[in-house]
Amino acid sequence: MAASNSYPLSRQSAGVEKSLDRLGWLMDDMFRVPVLGWRFGLDALIGLIPGLGDTSTTLVSFYILAGAVRYRVPKITLLRMGLNIAIDYVFGSLPLVGDLADAWWKSNRKNLELLKQRATVSPDEVIAGRTSDWLFVGGIIVVLATLAIASAAVSVYVFTRLLELLAGS
Repeated sequence: MAASNSYPLSRQSAGVEKSLDRLGWLMDDMFRVPVLGWRFGLDALIGLIPGLGDTSTTLVSFYILAGAVRYRVPKITLLRMGLNIAIDYVFGSLPLVGDLADAWWKSNRKNLELLKQRATVSPDEVIAGRTSDWLFVGGIIVVLATLAIASAAVSVYVFTRLLELLAGS
């Protein structure tokens, strides 16, 4: 599907949603490790804050997911984007290893690429999105919020058990 000026839709949408591209860059590619050339963003740094870090960066990732609804990305792609966010959250929640996973997985970049590849409307036609798509994304967000609550509950349980074991020794 081509837009009016004959550029492919994904190429054209890349330049229009500068706020989405900028957000992806900030979250996943802002900093460069000298010599090695590895890039990481605020997602990995904010994720260092126990408990709140990964939750707050996941909330930021929802903005890109909402952008996909406005571009009328198919539901299967929305689901895939939600899965990228879930993987980032689950592995990012692991102490230390999770921060490396955040720097490696780059869910925001992956989701931006999916958005650019699967957008079904031109940048000029971007609108509020269909109600069914918003409900679908709302369901994805509810599942991810449930995952976050369950993860927090497991963390509290493990921490409590660890304290009991240490106190009993």
